[in-house]
Amino acid sequence: MLTNRSDLVKKSFWRAVLFAALVAALNFALWAFLNRPKQIDDWSGRVEGMAYNAFQRYQDPTKGLFPSESELASDIRMLSRHTKRLRTYSSLESPQIPRLAAFYDMEVMSGAWIDRRMHNNEAELEALIALSRKHDNITRAMIGNETILRGDVSIDQLINYIDRARAQLKIPVSTAEPFYVWERNPKLAEHVDFISVHLLPYWEKIPRKDAINFTLGQYKRLKELFPGKPVVIGEVGWPSNGDRLEHAQPSIEDEAQFLREWFNVAEREHIDYYVMEAIDQPWKEVFAGRVEAYWGMFNAAREPKFALTGKVIEDPTWWIKALAASLLALLPMFWFARHFMRFYVTGILFFLGLIQLSVSVIVWSISVPLAFYLSPLDWTMFLLLVPAQLAIILVLLINGFEFTEVLWRPRWLRHFELLQPSPAAEQPFVSIHLACCNEPPEMVILTLDSLAALDYANYEVLVIDNNTKREDVWKPVEEYCAKLGARFRFFHLNPWPGFKAGALNFGLEQTDPRAEIVAVVDADYVVREDWLSALTGHFKDPKIAVVQCPQAHRDFESDPFRRMTAWEYDGFFRIGMHHRNERNAIIQHGTMTMVRKDLLNNTGKWSEWTICEDAELGLRLMHAGHELAYVDELMGKGLTPADFTAYKSQRYRWAFGAMQIMKARFGWMTAKDSPLSRGQKFHFLTGWFSWFADALHLVFTMMAIAWTIGMVGWPRYFTLPMELFLIPIIGFIISKVFFGIVLYRKRVPCSWYDTIMASIASMGLSHAIARGIFLGLWKKKGEFVRTAKSRRLGGKPSAFSSVREELLMFIALVASIIAMIHSTGINYVEGKLWIGILAAQAIPYASALIGAWIAHHSSEAAA
Repeated sequence: MLTNRSDLVKKSFWRAVLFAALVAALNFALWAFLNRPKQIDDWSGRVEGMAYNAFQRYQDPTKGLFPSESELASDIRMLSRHTKRLRTYSSLESPQIPRLAAFYDMEVMSGAWIDRRMHNNEAELEALIALSRKHDNITRAMIGNETILRGDVSIDQLINYIDRARAQLKIPVSTAEPFYVWERNPKLAEHVDFISVHLLPYWEKIPRKDAINFTLGQYKRLKELFPGKPVVIGEVGWPSNGDRLEHAQPSIEDEAQFLREWFNVAEREHIDYYVMEAIDQPWKEVFAGRVEAYWGMFNAAREPKFALTGKVIEDPTWWIKALAASLLALLPMFWFARHFMRFYVTGILFFLGLIQLSVSVIVWSISVPLAFYLSPLDWTMFLLLVPAQLAIILVLLINGFEFTEVLWRPRWLRHFELLQPSPAAEQPFVSIHLACCNEPPEMVILTLDSLAALDYANYEVLVIDNNTKREDVWKPVEEYCAKLGARFRFFHLNPWPGFKAGALNFGLEQTDPRAEIVAVVDADYVVREDWLSALTGHFKDPKIAVVQCPQAHRDFESDPFRRMTAWEYDGFFRIGMHHRNERNAIIQHGTMTMVRKDLLNNTGKWSEWTICEDAELGLRLMHAGHELAYVDELMGKGLTPADFTAYKSQRYRWAFGAMQIMKARFGWMTAKDSPLSRGQKFHFLTGWFSWFADALHLVFTMMAIAWTIGMVGWPRYFTLPMELFLIPIIGFIISKVFFGIVLYRKRVPCSWYDTIMASIASMGLSHAIARGIFLGLWKKKGEFVRTAKSRRLGGKPSAFSSVREELLMFIALVASIIAMIHSTGINYVEGKLWIGILAAQAIPYASALIGAWIAHHSSEAAA
């Protein structure tokens, strides 16, 4: 027997190693596939010319930060190995360039920057003329760069500048504009010695595969339009990074392919050109979008982005990232496979893949600064979004574990069922406690009738009415208890502290001394007659401290609001409670629960310092070393909250109480000598993470609205978050929806319509949960707000009175989406992704509005 067990352990160990290694290897293979080298036409000659902006990584002419002479000399020395011609854009900035270029036998097409500053234009023109007269290696002069395109001066004003330069210079003079400016303004061509055109197919939204033919076509068309003028391409190139412009996608691979193909075509066609540009210029991003920083053949660190011969790899460091991701994921994957080998292979591989994907996303995100020039605001977004990504990945893994265990376990390890009733003589005495406050008497009486009909010999019922002011509400219940006989006792407490927990603690003092078990039921429940007889037998096991049945609901089928909320509740008890029960970590809730009286008394009774005394009791009993049993049988059914206000307030109370418990009992989760098992700690530390996700959702929504205002109002300072950050967020949203719907369809016996409506109900609670989380973390005490189960009397509020905050958030998000659509954001992939995220952020608020609307009309129909 021992040998067989040892063999099984070894087999399990090596299977776990195999599974983890297989997924890690597949991860590396996927990175390799996505970064496979691409063969492109080689180029071994010189580049005809390069447009040269001399600014270093953190220099910016708008801030008066210019390169030193030594930096210029270093650049020109490097570029001289690849070309013998440079193009500059300003003669006032870095006038040393022609002198330094002459040292390396390089020619310069020198520019005068022309814009709306008339005084500066004159200074630029004078500087260009002076430099051209001083340096013989200035062989061409450019008066203005896309000046007409920007609308800085009129055609006649530009012509005046050009004519003045031509009159004073002995070298060819022109100006640089895109194709359509020359096409529409033939008058301009009459005043230049050659046509200098910018042919940048990316800005024309041309796919990279069609870019060379497009560029050649425009070049040849210009030669036809102006047959007497030489045509020089002043800028030609492709960006290596930035935003997609419809069909035009920036990438290192596409830049390499475009330029290498272009160099060969230009040599064959004898085309005069200057590459746009020599070196990346991060400072330009502020003025024309992220892509403007990435047009160089060299990056801002003066390193070549790609070789001009051989294969090209988009990310040459991919293997380091892939290896890091595989190695970092290897140990947690092995641990999971080792501990959950009982799952089906499909489930094991699914979750290992989820672990590996999560680690890869983290590595990918952290490596972003290696691929982008991040501005201070980009760094701010990076430092905010990376922790947010870590949080959502953690939530995703927690949800994924539940998804895996529910779908791919052969059986539940801890499973409790209904038992055969014991003979009356062996039945433990049960004291049923029913606490109520301001409950409609007819509803409570219905519950009492169901308790009177129990098929059980040894029990009593204590009705504890606390703080009900109106005698006409509590008196009929008292009278009805008297009619039901001595087994039913009624107590009216007014005033009484401690909310429901205080009333239940009073009930403990009045409990029959014979009672071994205390059962709690809500005042709106109708219980099955075998509730006690089919379940008390579980207490024969001395380890069992609590037997818990699910909350369930009745009379909801014909009421749209009650129906959607009933199925929403059902999801947790069909899915989450089974998942937690596997590790003896269920959430005890204050109805349809039974607990040993001695343990309840000895461990501190019902806690009055929290408004979730039921969940706290369950955790306390686990900490004391006892077991809680969950029996998934509908032994009683109550009413759903009467309206959306009650529905929200109940979930707010649960979230607030959960945070009270978390703060008070956090030491139990972290102490090394805590009697709680790892599984119990896991569930009580992570079980509320989905609610933390709602809290993060609120924070992220507020930040997203503020950032959108910044992007629309001050686009120079606020840029779109990068695609690398946005895709994981959208992936998380899609994954969470997928997990939820698949589990619902697997475990909850409702229709597709009910699944969708339950999802709307659940998402509509997001804001209330977020408020509960934050206030629960901030405040020490909370008020127990009774969940109304019957329609409210008095004046009927408006449909959206219960969701005013959600309505304001929804309006703000819709306004943000509209503003983005009407701004430049819609032109970029990041802009569309950002709009998609704003829309996804709006779904919970829209769901709250839908829920409130349905609740309002349901109440009207009921009236």
